[in-house]
Amino acid sequence: MLLKCFVVLALALGPSPQALKPSSPRVIRVSAERFAYTPSEITVEKGTVIEFHLTSEDTDHGFRIIGTEVDVQIPKRRRGETVVKYTADTAGRFIIECSRPCGAGHTAMRATLVVK
Repeated sequence: MLLKCFVVLALALGPSPQALKPSSPRVIRVSAERFAYTPSEITVEKGTVIEFHLTSEDTDHGFRIIGTEVDVQIPKRRRGETVVKYTADTAGRFIIECSRPCGAGHTAMRATLVVK
């Protein structure tokens, strides 16, 4: 009888099946083109798992979130997309920059990730 009480109590107080289910990543599509990213600013809540889908409208580009381990290459137009997951676990403003030389405006190619 005592065991039944513990089981009932554990079921009543434990997390619901919904709470145990991992949340789906937030898919954000980013397009790179000399010398900008679209969108140029991305805002998410702290703890959000982001799945970036990255494509280029022209040549090869890079996608680096400064201060993180994210640094990938985006293939040139019609050569596919790059998908990278990132957990936004630190609040702040993060600069995204092109990490592959792409032309005269390469150093100005930036976007911002805002984590609230």
